Amino acid sequence: MPHAAYVPLRVFSCFSMLEGASRPREIGPRARELGFPAAALCDRNGLYAAMAFSEGCKLAGVQPIIGALLGVARPTPEGTPRLIDWLPLYAQDETGYRNLCALVSSAHLDRPLEEEPHVGLDALEGRTEGLIALTGGGEGALARLIAEGQIDAAEACTDRFAALFPGRLYVEISRRGDPVEEAAEDALIDLAYARDLPLVGTNPSCFDTEDFHEAAEAMLCIADGTQLERDDRRRCPAGSWIQPAAEIEARFADLPEALANTLVIALRCAYAAPKRDPILPSIAGDAASEGEQLCADARAGLEARLAAIAAREPLTDEAARAYRERLEFELEVIVETGFSGY
Repeated sequence: MPHAAYVPLRVFSCFSMLEGASRPREIGPRARELGFPAAALCDRNGLYAAMAFSEGCKLAGVQPIIGALLGVARPTPEGTPRLIDWLPLYAQDETGYRNLCALVSSAHLDRPLEEEPHVGLDALEGRTEGLIALTGGGEGALARLIAEGQIDAAEACTDRFAALFPGRLYVEISRRGDPVEEAAEDALIDLAYARDLPLVGTNPSCFDTEDFHEAAEAMLCIADGTQLERDDRRRCPAGSWIQPAAEIEARFADLPEALANTLVIALRCAYAAPKRDPILPSIAGDAASEGEQLCADARAGLEARLAAIAAREPLTDEAARAYRERLEFELEVIVETGFSGY
């Protein structure tokens, strides 16, 4: 069976909380159903779905592409509000995957807690090997700067990204009725041609099928604390589902190269997330020490509670013994199953 001449590169899973709804293991089967040879996971600031997504794609005979939509702080004058743009990144190989993991971790750990996860542009230095980047459509710095009329800043931004991702930067065009994307598209195409950068066409998808749209609208309302009846609420674009290739091809009929490059990106990415057992926290250095610490703390806690009970009412030795025996049984189960640290 011939495959579709298009690969969806911007699929949110349900791990993009209250924004995406696709189950990671079901993205691969949905891609196979539509004839896509590959599909790309691109959750916002997260790789939590990568293992399940890779496994689902493998079972469906579809190539997984591991990506993330990374929040990147735009350089702004000191004292002005921080602006967060979004940069889609895709792992080509193990080095790229490790760099992507490092950047996503940094977005969550190396920022003020009151701000949303992001990295500074400088954090990308030395962390781009093995990564392909898209400019991010209407959520990316490039389209936003153009739509704001900051053409010089947009050109400087393009040059910076091109230097960070030499031969691995694609100018993203999304046609989903977004006002920023519509305002910036012509200039984006001109900028790509002027700098000999490839175009790529995307349709950012939050759910699998069209009939989920109403539920997706409700999810956004929950996320924003607003109501469906409000005119000023955030809305989910009508095409935010994993659409058949024919619909995407019709939308990009004047830019066939943009869809052809989705296949090129798929060919350039050859890495699935490794499968690992859960890594539980270590509080004492090794399993035996964790068991000893758990038992000591639990026994001390029980004795404190028994003493508090005895201070209020009489407590027989038989009743106290029942508590202690139950605790020892529970501790034995926990220690033997290796969950002491957890």
